[in-house]
Amino acid sequence: MKKKLKIDIVSDVVCPWCAIGYKRLEKAIDELGIQDQVEIEWQPFELNPGMPPEGQNITEHITEKYGSTIEQQNESRQNMTDIGEELGFKFDYFDDMRMSNTFDAHVLLEYAKDFGKQTELKLRLMTSFFGERKDVSDREVLKQALLEVGLNAEEALSKLDNEEARYEVRNKQGQWKNMGVNSVPTIVFNMKSAITGAQPVASFKQVLSELIAE
Repeated sequence: MKKKLKIDIVSDVVCPWCAIGYKRLEKAIDELGIQDQVEIEWQPFELNPGMPPEGQNITEHITEKYGSTIEQQNESRQNMTDIGEELGFKFDYFDDMRMSNTFDAHVLLEYAKDFGKQTELKLRLMTSFFGERKDVSDREVLKQALLEVGLNAEEALSKLDNEEARYEVRNKQGQWKNMGVNSVPTIVFNMKSAITGAQPVASFKQVLSELIAE
């Protein structure tokens, strides 16, 4: 039996280009018909590890972090919304939108991996944040997402107060940083080669075709 192509996606739940990057990768995999030949694992990365529990207004946050003007931000959001629409992913930016702390979400994604539900939960959380105006640091929102993908919410949420589970996520974040990952999405193939950013579908198809043929 041929070994599957292992794809690690280092990303954050509140990263718009991570959502776009994944949807393009998914499209490339579907168009090549290699769904059964790849195995995807999501790896933790926090865009804002110091984000307070109450979050921060997104416009204020982007201005502070990147120095972008309101006009630039509006243009960027419109661009992402249009791309998302093409890929079947909804971006619903609004004035009072807040950036969330995502550490707990990453702990739950680690939990979901053991049940083969990681991708489902990741997409559920991204959809909650970008398309449904929900705070993905809120435990009720997290509980709802877990239930919607068919996971044991009570067992999963208990991991949020488990020091070992939290340490594991911090450790993984550190490992990827030590490997030089400092922007997301970073998509790593068989731990040998990597692509950063939301590349076009054609680029993903080319890389995937070459790797599958090896």
